[in-house]
Amino acid sequence: MATLICPEEHSPVTDAEAIRKACKGWGTDEKALISILGHRNASQRKIIRKTYEEMYNEDLVKRLESELSGHFEKAVYRWMLDPQERDAVILHVAIKEKPILDYTSIVELSCIYSPRDFLSVKCAYQARYKLSLEEDLAQHCTGDLRKLLVSVVGIYRYAGDEMDAKLAKYEADVIYSAIKSKEFNHEEIVRIITTRSKTQLRATLNRYKDDYTSSLTKHLRDDGEKTANAFLGALRTAIRCSTYDPQAYYEKVIRHALTKSGTDEESVTRVIVSRAEKDLEVIKELYYKRNSVSLDHAVSKHTSGDYMDFLLTLLGNKN
Repeated sequence: MATLICPEEHSPVTDAEAIRKACKGWGTDEKALISILGHRNASQRKIIRKTYEEMYNEDLVKRLESELSGHFEKAVYRWMLDPQERDAVILHVAIKEKPILDYTSIVELSCIYSPRDFLSVKCAYQARYKLSLEEDLAQHCTGDLRKLLVSVVGIYRYAGDEMDAKLAKYEADVIYSAIKSKEFNHEEIVRIITTRSKTQLRATLNRYKDDYTSSLTKHLRDDGEKTANAFLGALRTAIRCSTYDPQAYYEKVIRHALTKSGTDEESVTRVIVSRAEKDLEVIKELYYKRNSVSLDHAVSKHTSGDYMDFLLTLLGNKN
């Protein structure tokens, strides 16, 4: 269930004129921009971009980039992109993160999306950045982390519901044997986590927990170097994204982003902007059940200004 509130019909010409007016003169009228763009779905925004360019011979996204700033600019910029293009940008930003790339966003998209949907994102990445996602990723990480991430973005998983119980038992034992020997980077663990269908992987991990009285994610913890922890963190994220319900996963992401020391605006923006037209209403309900406070309230408490107003608009806040 989406939270986005938008009209069934709108005039792209009127919208383009209003946006142009909001961006002219002394100072930008951010409230006017939010009132328009925060209430238009992806297809409507695409038409507005096209109409604006035809009317004013100017790229609307670039104009908004020059007019806005900070977290508000980043949120609006991503909102205005086509969904696949937005995801490509998220991946690119994650890969360029220093000193270690942001594996969370990379694993998140590759494991939560269907194989077909993620392939569309990879095509958008290649078109935008003129190289493959795998190629770019391999250039920006090394060792076990590179092996894991290149594998997880490169595979086209089987998406069916078939499950082999004997295979689940066998592979649970294989994983435990490696864990018992502290071989967290064992090639069989990486192979199973990155190539098995979600249905088969859930069966294997359930069998692992039944037979060895603990979840695999709890066993995949070690006090090592930061890069080693990045590998294990990415592996745990791949397990969660492949086996959790997406809404439960995103609730956890935004909860941590809003409760940790200092708000993680990157994660807050990613979840709200990317899920507002999909299932953000469900994520909001899960957030309230878990925290006994609304997501709207939490966002208003931990963000401010036009950035806050824009996020609350996407959350369906009518005030």
